[in-house]
Amino acid sequence: MSPSSTGAAAAPVTGNAVAIDNFAFSPAKLKVKAGTKVTWTNQDADAHTVTSAESGGPLHSAALATHATYSYTFTKPGTYAYLCTIHPFMTATVEVTR
Repeated sequence: MSPSSTGAAAAPVTGNAVAIDNFAFSPAKLKVKAGTKVTWTNQDADAHTVTSAESGGPLHSAALATHATYSYTFTKPGTYAYLCTIHPFMTATVEVTR
């Protein structure tokens, strides 16, 4: 099966890195095991944040300049929705499994 197969983009991607590029989080759906440290790297010229969509959520980065990173270790299973508070149309999720 080729990487460009239909529907492949909708499935969560496993790994521990998220790129912020072209005003989007890539991958938009990340699946990790509890205990995984995920690192976001801003590859855009504009600043972005990584902020939990729900009030009180665990993700709270400062504004990330170009090439800056933010890391968080997910310890509890669940689905964590997040966004960029500067550009709220930028949304993504991390799904944490046992």
